[in-house]
Amino acid sequence: MGYLYETHLHTSLASACGASTGKEHVRFYLEQGYTGIIVTDHFFGGNTSVPRGLPWEERVDLFFRGYEDALEEGKKAGLDVFFGLEQNFNFDEYLVYGLTKEYMKAHPEMEHWTRREQLEEVHRAGGTVIQAHPFRIRGYMDKIRVGEIFADGLEVANAGNDSLDDARAYSYAEKKNLVMTAGSDNHYSPASRIFGVELADRLGSIGDYVRLIREGGRIGLHVPRERFIMPDVRLDKRHKAFRLNENKELTPLDD
Repeated sequence: MGYLYETHLHTSLASACGASTGKEHVRFYLEQGYTGIIVTDHFFGGNTSVPRGLPWEERVDLFFRGYEDALEEGKKAGLDVFFGLEQNFNFDEYLVYGLTKEYMKAHPEMEHWTRREQLEEVHRAGGTVIQAHPFRIRGYMDKIRVGEIFADGLEVANAGNDSLDDARAYSYAEKKNLVMTAGSDNHYSPASRIFGVELADRLGSIGDYVRLIREGGRIGLHVPRERFIMPDVRLDKRHKAFRLNENKELTPLDD
């Protein structure tokens, strides 16, 4: 077995839907044999717990509380802890890795980036973007929006998804030869099910993970293989998927 990393995790300190602190997550993942976690709280386009009326730098400081809480415990306990974020547009969400607090404080415009601007500016800053749970459909969502052109890869397994969502994402990414990652979307530890990535080498920084994604390095999926078997269900109109283009128009996706 290689080194196991959680790539998608929310804390109660920065995500309104989070139920566990960073410290609580660290203790749980150590028990599960993981090497590290990437804290990806909901950014300001999504379900953040940070008050939107505060000054920008104060908001960034509050946003980092979940990560910093986990980092403090991780240093004591021996678990790698890295920073990321999850940004929402129109129910299509993206995991961003490689930004720092200093960068974010200097770039308040990032709150209003378009999908294309986000990808280009994150690349310029030395980071990477992965579309989270691209084939997820929920009652509050009107459509499945696949934004592969605005990301460096797809999260093809998400422990918060239905297995159908993941099977469709894996099949699509395999057909398109896209980079694949996996994560739990964990909001509460101890969780009943967690997914992650398995890497040949231990990460020294979030930059190492960024390079694996952007340079096509080996990223193993720590996910039960049956997760990618298409279940015997009939797809109805809710499952109709659409591909986003540069003009934010939606093209029906034959996946």
